[in-house]
Amino acid sequence: MAMQSNSKKSITQRWDDYQPTKSTLVWACAGAAVATMIVGFTWGGWVTGGTSRDLVSTAGIAARGELASEICVERFNAAPNSAARLVELKAITSTSAKRQFIEAGGWATMPGQTSPDRRGAEACAVALAA
Repeated sequence: MAMQSNSKKSITQRWDDYQPTKSTLVWACAGAAVATMIVGFTWGGWVTGGTSRDLVSTAGIAARGELASEICVERFNAAPNSAARLVELKAITSTSAKRQFIEAGGWATMPGQTSPDRRGAEACAVALAA
């Protein structure tokens, strides 16, 4: 008869009557933590500290290259004979030769640096040739 009384109880009543053991609670918490981590790293966009540092480093390098490119274009356009130099640059067919032309002109060397910024020079040559 006890079986029949249990089956006649509603879900709410059975939930209220449920008394989990400590080990059941511990395993439920551990499973929830693992499931949360799996979902977070798979679909939630979570990353480890190492991956985060790599992403920041890559973004910093790209940003410096973009800034160097903008400065390079401004310097190139402000230089004397910029129109004649632009004709020379556009006549060069090789991408690496265009970069070397920009580097040799000194337009891609950033303030405080002794050597030209390679990414900046490449982007500058592309921007000027367009």
